[in-house]
Amino acid sequence: MENRRTIIAIVLIAVIWFIFNNFITQKVNNKTEIVNTPANISEEKQFNNKIKEKTTTDLPQSYLLVKPLPAQEVYSFSSPLYKVSFSSSGAGIIEYEVNNYKDKNTQDSENVKIISLNDHVGTFLFYGSEHHGFTSNVYYNLISDVTNNYIDKVTNIVFVSEINNKYKILKKYTFYPDVYDFDLDITISNLDSKEISDVFSLSLVTPWSKDKNSDRYSFIGPVSYVDDKLHEDDPKDLLEEPVEYNSSSLWTSFTYKYFATIVKPTNKASTTLNIIYDSKTSNILNTIATERVVIESGKSANFKYQAYVGPRDYDLLSKSKFSFEKIINLGFFGLIAHPLLIALNFFYKYLGNYGFAIVLLTICIKAVFWPLTQKSYASMKDMQKLQPQMQKLRAKFGKDKQKLNQEMMSLYKENRVNPFGGCLPMLVQIPVFFALYKVLLDAIELRHAPFLFWITDLSAADTLFSDAMNLGFALGPLPLIMGFTMFLQQKMAPTNMDPMQAKIMLFMPVFFTFIFLSFPSGLVVYWLVNNILTIAQQYLINRK
Repeated sequence: MENRRTIIAIVLIAVIWFIFNNFITQKVNNKTEIVNTPANISEEKQFNNKIKEKTTTDLPQSYLLVKPLPAQEVYSFSSPLYKVSFSSSGAGIIEYEVNNYKDKNTQDSENVKIISLNDHVGTFLFYGSEHHGFTSNVYYNLISDVTNNYIDKVTNIVFVSEINNKYKILKKYTFYPDVYDFDLDITISNLDSKEISDVFSLSLVTPWSKDKNSDRYSFIGPVSYVDDKLHEDDPKDLLEEPVEYNSSSLWTSFTYKYFATIVKPTNKASTTLNIIYDSKTSNILNTIATERVVIESGKSANFKYQAYVGPRDYDLLSKSKFSFEKIINLGFFGLIAHPLLIALNFFYKYLGNYGFAIVLLTICIKAVFWPLTQKSYASMKDMQKLQPQMQKLRAKFGKDKQKLNQEMMSLYKENRVNPFGGCLPMLVQIPVFFALYKVLLDAIELRHAPFLFWITDLSAADTLFSDAMNLGFALGPLPLIMGFTMFLQQKMAPTNMDPMQAKIMLFMPVFFTFIFLSFPSGLVVYWLVNNILTIAQQYLINRK
């Protein structure tokens, strides 16, 4: 019976982990796995046909863009952190490039472009919803005077447009040289002799195609924070039906694994948020609409927004007073994950290498759980000592299960052995493992972060062997070494299993090695170091 319990406990841990990784995480993130293989060609065609057949009925008429005005110009500015370009058509941002992040982990790689809209439509578009000529692509003039187009201090970039002698639109961006946050201030003046009544909208515009969801471990798409709850809307679901939120407290974004564009209205009490897929332009729109605004003749209305375009860095995002850091969804065990992320960054400040920071963090976690693990292995050792007596009881009461269980419990009680002592400490550590798993999987700090030797990117799988042999799957020495240490750990662990059960359990290192082949190297480093520490602990127990 106790042998079965041990097997059940270990298998249960593996099953829980497998379900968490492959099902629960996917459900939380609403993510879509895309694999471009011949088997998916028919599905791809059906998907594309569906996009062509889909009609957009819920978009404001002023967003459905006509051919852009011919006299468009592009205005570019740069700061120590980023480069930003605007189009005179709509005064939207058509390109936003971050200077400190490379697109690929190579020296000659270009910088990451979080926003890249080559059709000069742009994002952060502002427009009216009714037929007054105020569309998203009206022509704007730049009236700012930025020396050498360089943002080395607080800088206002201001655009102005006059529309049919009705509207005068002043669109002011305020950028800061040392942060990725910026302000957007829009003033609408009524030039008409009559009052104007309209609903105004600000849209994030993001091109979207099916291949953007290629990372099965991370969500890519619209993320909104409404009334203290995070909402992730799968782009594929938006083909079927737009999403609407109504709240006086919200922000919305489009997020990738490591970067995000976020915007929040800051001076209007009533807002409506619509997340829409526009099949005509193949764009996803995060559209924040105001309540109906009445502007009397000669008067103005003002709309303010706080925005962020940059890395999904918890420290940077948490400096905002609008909870932008909530976009980093660390899952069900977030309360544990956030302190682990803080500790990881703390160790990095002193070590200067995230690989060593992971090693030190693993040692600290192991130290915290050392007494529990010690108790677990001691209990397993005590159970092992009772094996001869337990075998005698099985031989004597094998046919009477009730009597056998009674005698077994008496034996445990006499020798002060807890039959569950080897399982419970393992179960207690599961939340910490899942939390750290999520941190090491999503932390931008590990992106392109080197460790030692051939490990040049802790956020990527070890592919040393697969690159050399042109294999179609990830294969490297790090997960193989991890699998060997897991096998060694299992051989050293005290056991009360029969030989057949022990052989079955030896399959577990093979299973985990196979799973870890595609995992980020940072996570494999954690598991490897944890195995080595466990082996050392088992050695000390066995010596006693």
